[in-house]
Amino acid sequence: MTSEFTAEEWDRINAVFAADPAKYGFPKRIYGSALLASFNIRKLGKRSKRSANTWKFLAMLCRQFDLLAVQEIMDDLEGFDYLRELMGPDFHAVVSDRTGVFPGESGMGERLGFIYNTRVIERGDVVSDISFDRSKLIKTVIDNYDVLRDELLPYLKYLDKHKAWQQNQVGAEPKPPKVQIPVFLSFIRQPFCASFRIVGHPGTEPYKLMAINAHLYFGESVTDRRQEFDALMEWILGRVEEKDTAYYPNFVLMGDLNLDFDNPKTDRERITAHIKTFNAQVKTSDSRANVYFPFLDPHPVHNQLFRTNARLKETFDHVAFFSHDGRLPQSIQQDMMGAQERGPDYGMVNFVQLFSDALNDQPLLELTSAEKAVFYRKFEHEVSDHMPIWVRLPLPDAFLHD
Repeated sequence: MTSEFTAEEWDRINAVFAADPAKYGFPKRIYGSALLASFNIRKLGKRSKRSANTWKFLAMLCRQFDLLAVQEIMDDLEGFDYLRELMGPDFHAVVSDRTGVFPGESGMGERLGFIYNTRVIERGDVVSDISFDRSKLIKTVIDNYDVLRDELLPYLKYLDKHKAWQQNQVGAEPKPPKVQIPVFLSFIRQPFCASFRIVGHPGTEPYKLMAINAHLYFGESVTDRRQEFDALMEWILGRVEEKDTAYYPNFVLMGDLNLDFDNPKTDRERITAHIKTFNAQVKTSDSRANVYFPFLDPHPVHNQLFRTNARLKETFDHVAFFSHDGRLPQSIQQDMMGAQERGPDYGMVNFVQLFSDALNDQPLLELTSAEKAVFYRKFEHEVSDHMPIWVRLPLPDAFLHD
């Protein structure tokens, strides 16, 4: 088992980073702008699970953001609370209860949390999870009864066999078959939603956002992954169109969506085309909301597609806007992202490249598979296996009606 970074290695990492933080995508603090970010911090639980140097590094990254969505917070909040404490007194938090496992049953449940800078961000009154209600579930089951029955039939036969085995105890215990639910019924982890206002200069109208923090399904079934994503899109798009009754009419999605980029070149094209149909859907209504996923496209200044997992193969993590407010980033602005100092802009903090530059004698791409395996083991559990992504917004400086 490879050990964590030594104190001497951390000194090298911190020195390389301090020399040129922009090289690794670390966004500057720029007056008149706010930074929104998402960061899946792997199994963020007990404080003792990470070294003091790792906690300092994580706090340094997270402190740069004004509204941060964190995924994979464990039921034990000690580490999450310690991270927020290290970030400083201006940072407050709101966090969900554990989701993904029923109380008293085995499994790894997670919390979803937001950390926000009270100098820039105000929290609204609405905080909630996102789920499909009972009537929606019943209708789905009825509409898809035949396919559900066919899929569940092998499991029902297994239950009969297992009951008989329990009575007779003859032969090997029957093993349950895998069940692949062909339609969406519920989220593996319920997304978490909280309301925020991003405050600008005095006398200006703040951005009013419902922020959704999501950690969608990751597993063997690509179908399940697509079902969860489409179900979340259905919920958000439906709520966005209820502009007159929603607490805030604008939504920002921040999280690990686990979109299935098994082949990033071909999958990205397919997923991008699918997501870009959402604008056509909402624009057929009177609400005229805009849907924008900036991380699907190459950054126009850096000409770079961001791969957000530590192994630089997938774009799992996203910040996306569903907005009526024309001041928020729009899909038509993609080619102008990064053109103005105050934003809008977007990027990723590539700490993997930082670690490689500080500790490896040769470029990461030139390492052998065995060398890469040793390198990744150094930090994937100790730091994370995802990297932070961010979006910069210019603070409100002119009144604009929703």
